[in-house]
Amino acid sequence: MKEKIHPEYHTVIAKCACGAEFEIGSTKKSVRVDICSNCHPLFTGKQKLIDSEGRVDKFKKKYASKPISPKKKKVRAAKKEKAKKTT
Repeated sequence: MKEKIHPEYHTVIAKCACGAEFEIGSTKKSVRVDICSNCHPLFTGKQKLIDSEGRVDKFKKKYASKPISPKKKKVRAAKKEKAKKTT
């Protein structure tokens, strides 16, 4: 067996977005989670939404419509013309 190939495993504090902290073992130096057993609806019985990083905003920003380049406009127009000719 090879020696010294495994990462260091130590005790760290895991922090949840709701403010709860847990002591866990990990190879990372710090752990941050979005949801834990203290705030998860399955365990609490309450419906609560935590949007810690603005997931909806990130999605909208990622898939926002960008201006179409002139080259792509020509390609789309050519496809439409071809479709009209075949129908």
